[in-house]
Amino acid sequence: MSDNRIRYEQPEVGIVRIVLARPETRNSQDTRMLHALNDAFDRAAQDDTVKVIILAADGPHFSSGHDLREKLEGSMDGYPTVGTWCGFGCEGVEGLMAREREIYLGFSERWRNIPKPTIAEVQGKVVAGGLMLVWPCDIVIAADDALFVDNTVAMGIAGAEFFNHPWELGVRKAKEMLFTSDSVSAADAYRLGMVNHVVPPAELSEFAMSMARRIAEQPLFALKLAKESVNAAQDNQGRAGAMYTAFTAHQLCHAHNRLIGGQIVDLAFFHRQKEIADRW
Repeated sequence: MSDNRIRYEQPEVGIVRIVLARPETRNSQDTRMLHALNDAFDRAAQDDTVKVIILAADGPHFSSGHDLREKLEGSMDGYPTVGTWCGFGCEGVEGLMAREREIYLGFSERWRNIPKPTIAEVQGKVVAGGLMLVWPCDIVIAADDALFVDNTVAMGIAGAEFFNHPWELGVRKAKEMLFTSDSVSAADAYRLGMVNHVVPPAELSEFAMSMARRIAEQPLFALKLAKESVNAAQDNQGRAGAMYTAFTAHQLCHAHNRLIGGQIVDLAFFHRQKEIADRW
């Protein structure tokens, strides 16, 4: 846990707080950061004294999403594979799809299924890939300034890799979010059931800790099985199958964009978004 992109804290017995610590980039996610985050989740999951995991972030914004400035070629070199996919160095779509299945869809699914309750403590903007850190968590506590955005359609992509939109927002609002690239406010996210509680920013961390304390009072075995039962109910609604269909569509968009423009996303749009992000 020496990576300075992630901070691992144990504020109280039974509670771990994992913090995204890259505020200078608004906690954008490169390969190194995601692997460090996965290591932190594994550490907490395998520690039998830990009952609850809080995911928080330094700075004014939770996460600006994937770090699109990272050079993808060779980005997986030297990192252990946690899934069973392969071919990270292959040409064409094969290598890119392998990478995204491992550290985007793969990591998000792993974190969703950690057999311990997880709480996302969210402030400011949460953009595209940032949603893939929040949505795997069991409980979401948002500051009233939180804004949730998936702007990938405007970048020529059919939604973020962890395509949980219909289960988080409902079908109608999920389509609006994707079709317009507009943000969803904390208040609307609460109304739609994506967020459990909305609090003033100054109260965010203490509210999340208070929730974690209440959960930590419960027997861990019962917590594990309750979480597994709810996740199974959601998967039996078809979530897992829909997720992989959407992931395949996402890869098709990458292939299309490379074929017509030589890049995996619409670069003109990306640079406009970067200008906006730099003003945050």
